[in-house]
Amino acid sequence: MYAWIWRHLPGPVAVKAVTALVLVAVVVALLLFVIFPAVEPMLPFDDPTLE
Repeated sequence: MYAWIWRHLPGPVAVKAVTALVLVAVVVALLLFVIFPAVEPMLPFDDPTLE
């Protein structure tokens, strides 16, 4: 999968590396600010008691 992404990124190696880093940053930001907050109410971590 990573090889497929690398082959389809435009430009020389330096441009591909920067583009790949930007893509990773976008995915991490999307997860942290959209996906995880949306899923958090459904997680069973509200109960502070240990069993």
